[in-house]
Amino acid sequence: MIRPEELASAAPVFAALGDETRLGIVTRLCAEGPLSITRLTVGGRVTRQAVTKHLHVLAGAGLANSSQTGRERIWKLEPQPLLTARECLSQISAQWDEALARLQRFVERPGELPGG
Repeated sequence: MIRPEELASAAPVFAALGDETRLGIVTRLCAEGPLSITRLTVGGRVTRQAVTKHLHVLAGAGLANSSQTGRERIWKLEPQPLLTARECLSQISAQWDEALARLQRFVERPGELPGG
């Protein structure tokens, strides 16, 4: 069973990943490693200012953090919140599998009434 505190910690992650641009940023940070805002902006349709705002949302959800290197701010992915969210989804999936199995057992016994 998913504990309420697990859901509470995963909710900001799901909210942050619900935006296509932020999901793309997370994908790039995962695939390419730490990147500057300049590198994250190259080849995209989003301005530096927009990328910066999206990175701050990701940071607020615990998905990214930054460090200053010279004049650039380098952003990296923090995987732990993703792992927590994945665990929540895995538990929800298992609950659905169990509910569907109960429904299948009920449907496959056509002569029986529920509770009887």
